[in-house]
Amino acid sequence: MQEKLDRKNEIVMKLLHYFITEKEYNPIVLQGAEDEIWLENINSDYKIIRIVSNHIHNKEQLEFDLFKTKSVVKKIKKKLMTFNIPVLSIFTDLEDNKIIEEIKDMDCIYLYDEKDLNKYSFIYKYFPDINQKLKFKEDGTQLFVKITKDINKFNKKNATEAEDLFKPKKPYITYALIIFNILIYLLMILFNRYDEIISVFATWRIGFIAGEYYRIITGVFLHGGVIHLLFNSYALYVVGGQIESFYGKSKFLIIYIGSAIMASLLSMTLGTYASVGSSGAIFGLMGSLLYFGYYYRLYLGTVIKSQILPLIIFNLIFGFITPGIDNAAHIGGLIGGILVSSILGVKNKESKNDRTNGIIITFILVSFLLYMILIQAS
Repeated sequence: MQEKLDRKNEIVMKLLHYFITEKEYNPIVLQGAEDEIWLENINSDYKIIRIVSNHIHNKEQLEFDLFKTKSVVKKIKKKLMTFNIPVLSIFTDLEDNKIIEEIKDMDCIYLYDEKDLNKYSFIYKYFPDINQKLKFKEDGTQLFVKITKDINKFNKKNATEAEDLFKPKKPYITYALIIFNILIYLLMILFNRYDEIISVFATWRIGFIAGEYYRIITGVFLHGGVIHLLFNSYALYVVGGQIESFYGKSKFLIIYIGSAIMASLLSMTLGTYASVGSSGAIFGLMGSLLYFGYYYRLYLGTVIKSQILPLIIFNLIFGFITPGIDNAAHIGGLIGGILVSSILGVKNKESKNDRTNGIIITFILVSFLLYMILIQAS
């Protein structure tokens, strides 16, 4: 004889199955949270979903529950580095469903079973297939086994993807770029052609306007001295290795070149001086790391706040107060790295909206910078 599932446990399990396996929500482990399950998906309209099985018998208890929820959400906001976290609270055991009121940044619904979804038409705007997906052929213990098996399979797939993504890989393109930069510098010195090569290939607005369009990229492979070369090589080794590992070799090279071009464009827009160095492209890699970290901030949120952002801010401030540093190239590279990364997308987190917005913004920005460079020539 097959054992029948409790009504409340059944709806909770169906909801978990839907949100985890169909909408890619991940469980959040919270200390002290009893009879409620928290799920997060930072790419969804509802960033947080709570499934509450605790019996709420009056309005005062509900208000206390929502007060605790708001306190937890505040902490999650800091961790996820966002100002707005829409929350959906799903109650499965309310004494009186009329006590639910509208709350800012939080929608609350009561589900006795899946049929109650029809009372909340706004849910179908965000989850149009939820009603269909909550219907199962199985029931009782068979339903429990199926849901458990599906969730475990999905979690195993996610764990494998995360392990593959964060597993260290040999950054061969990074090594090749470092070696190439060093070889170029050594050849310039050995053949006593340093000044000549700098004058011909450096990033320089006047030369670019005169038709030497190659300057938009060649300057990134030249350096102004041994210290300049060593500093940029070390920075490229540290940051480049991470980006190449996260994005893959092809995307890494596109991000590097794209950031270098954007760095050169802003540098030529704001200055008439010649400049050299890969720091603009390296800032682009840091921008790319920021973009990646935004989508994986559950893994990298602390690192971004404590290491990456302070490093970027420090270097920008240092560039502003130190003469001879092309900070326009740094800012241009940083912006370029973010934009190119949005166009290429982050593995397992690709977004069509981000890609479209990235293409549009990049086109507008590049067109504007080229216009500003050419208008200054006239």
